[in-house]
Amino acid sequence: MTTTYEVHAITPATADQLRLQDDAGHTREATTDPEGGAPLRCCLRRSEAGERIVLVSYAPLRRWARETGAEPGPYDECGPVFLHAESCGGPVSGPGYPAQLHGERRVLRAYDARGHILGGRLVEIPRERAAEVDGVLREVFADPAVALVHVRAVEYGCFMAEVRRR
Repeated sequence: MTTTYEVHAITPATADQLRLQDDAGHTREATTDPEGGAPLRCCLRRSEAGERIVLVSYAPLRRWARETGAEPGPYDECGPVFLHAESCGGPVSGPGYPAQLHGERRVLRAYDARGHILGGRLVEIPRERAAEVDGVLREVFADPAVALVHVRAVEYGCFMAEVRRR
């Protein structure tokens, strides 16, 4: 079965910009992750104990809008994301849901080509069955008006990954 979408991590160039100054206009200090487990949006995996990471503010819809000419208006959000403290050259895009970042509850927020929200789907699937989210994404992208989907953590609202049509 082929996927009609691909998952995007924060690109290396964008991550480099965010390390210098995040989307809230601040320079953040890197730390050493003592336990590991932080969801890294630069490479779509969880951190390991002892890795250097940085928590920055990121505005994914704003950056997408700059690239596409969309005008998200009030749907523009800025929130916290973890990155490696130095460039890791992680994945830029690829097929399939990033199962390593899955938590028990995620919301898939769908946006149209203007950057306006079309709705969301609550996903309550145990971590060991994270691959099942691919089916939900296929359902969301069955609506031709959906241009992209943001995967977010329910509890904190944190942006996890961007999913775009191929």
